[in-house]
Amino acid sequence: MSSLLLNPNRTFSLLSQQVLKASFSSLCSISNARILLGSRPTAHRVVGFKPRASRDSFDAEALPESNTKKKSRNNNKKIILFGSAPPPLSEERGGRAGNANGKPAAEGSSWVFLQRAFKKVLAVLSNLPLAIGEMSTIAALMALGTVIDQGEAPDYYFQKYPEENPVFGFVTWRWVLALGFDHMFTSPVFLGMLILLAASLMACTYTTQIPLVKVARRWSFMHSADAIRKQDFADSLPRASIQDLGIILMGAGYEIFLKGPSLYAFKGMAGRFAPIGVHLAMLLIMAGGTLSAAGSFRGSVTVPQGLNFVVGDVMNPNGFLSFPSQAFDTEVHVNRFYMDYYDSGEVSQFYTDISLYSLDGKELMRKTIRVNDPLRYGGFTIYQTDWGFSALQITKNGEGPFNLAMAPLQLNGDKKLFGTFLPIGDADSPNVKGISMLARDLQSIVLYDQEGKFAGVRRPSSKLPIDIDGTRIFIEDAIGSSGLDLKTDPGVPLVYAGFGALMLTTCISYYSHSQIWALQDGTTVILGGKTNRAKLEFSDEVNQLLDEVPELVTIDKNLNG
Repeated sequence: MSSLLLNPNRTFSLLSQQVLKASFSSLCSISNARILLGSRPTAHRVVGFKPRASRDSFDAEALPESNTKKKSRNNNKKIILFGSAPPPLSEERGGRAGNANGKPAAEGSSWVFLQRAFKKVLAVLSNLPLAIGEMSTIAALMALGTVIDQGEAPDYYFQKYPEENPVFGFVTWRWVLALGFDHMFTSPVFLGMLILLAASLMACTYTTQIPLVKVARRWSFMHSADAIRKQDFADSLPRASIQDLGIILMGAGYEIFLKGPSLYAFKGMAGRFAPIGVHLAMLLIMAGGTLSAAGSFRGSVTVPQGLNFVVGDVMNPNGFLSFPSQAFDTEVHVNRFYMDYYDSGEVSQFYTDISLYSLDGKELMRKTIRVNDPLRYGGFTIYQTDWGFSALQITKNGEGPFNLAMAPLQLNGDKKLFGTFLPIGDADSPNVKGISMLARDLQSIVLYDQEGKFAGVRRPSSKLPIDIDGTRIFIEDAIGSSGLDLKTDPGVPLVYAGFGALMLTTCISYYSHSQIWALQDGTTVILGGKTNRAKLEFSDEVNQLLDEVPELVTIDKNLNG
């Protein structure tokens, strides 16, 4: 009779060893033996295992409380014991290729022809060089769409791309308009390339990624030591137990499968699903972009303070997928428009107080918008993008007030100039004269007399009169107008979801799918493994795990006496 002593240089926790050893008791082939566990050779603790006819289960209540807690913490990792052969590596698939008697269909049948044609189409679409070419073409079209001005009138392209002087020697207005490059992102060429790329992604997923996942999910044992040694990583442990190896691998996050002297373990299955997720994310992004380009509405309007408009009256469809919604019946009222200024006098920010009303006059929403702080309601968004000077309210010689319309004299980005004219005398005279008023913004008005000479500056609402050529004028108010952009973008949720999924699945794709096979050959454990990425790290990890496997040595049974 002999017993087994653990090498003190390769030890681990007694309590976890007791529980996990018990789960492997049905696999132990060493009978009438005692396993001596301890962290020091001078203080051993003996745990005896009594052989039984059947050891498919063990009584957890017979274990110490600390052992059962340890077991509960590891209940998400399972070591599966098989009493029968593992599932086959290939799956029988039913189909219409055979008849009721299991005989193959005739080679000339239409079904066989369609199957072969479908497989050929999938093979072409899933070709990697084709997909790279599709993405390169889409990128080139997008760059071209930024070079060619979009959405202009045909006359604009007649002048910019004349036939007499083609751009690059061949690009004329005929090319631009015929191919739809004046609306690049809804042109048939661009949408066709998107559809082709989407088909390639789905074909690649169906023909390559899904089969890879199916293969990765299958487990199989290797019963040949030579086959195990041919793996990317291979090693052997003399005087070791495959059950101890399973415990160590399970603690490292591996799923363990055991059958007799053979072991199979894997982890990182999520990394195999990541490419499928990346493809689905790209499809979401392309679907969202297409829906935004071909299914949105756009509109711009400049509204003086105090006036209103209906959303549907200023919205224009962008493509063939654009369908108006009930929210387009909403009425927008500009309650107030005002601006903030820097100390230098330049405009720093402009604001519009907006109310939304239903057709029956009920106020639905009210908000003060500004640049980068729009109003969103019912699927449409109202942006503050510009401003203008609508009218100047004055009193003349105690009469009024009068509203004088302000006309834009110069519009150059933020450099704006507005002006109006107050006639003096007979307004119907061919040589009518009057007082000119100019303004750069809403905070100051510059006045000139009938001869065009500078007369003074007044601020609106200052209550200070100015006398020009016998006429006393009060500047009562400056009425601004708000420049608003309205749009609907139904593809935004899809695009956001696609980019979120793309970031998540890209991170998951870095998880390595690692597999380990082991075989008990006498007292030696032969081990081999492979991984789909991070191969050097995989070797280091397995080596560290092997260092934790206890080494079994035979000693005299009377040593404990």
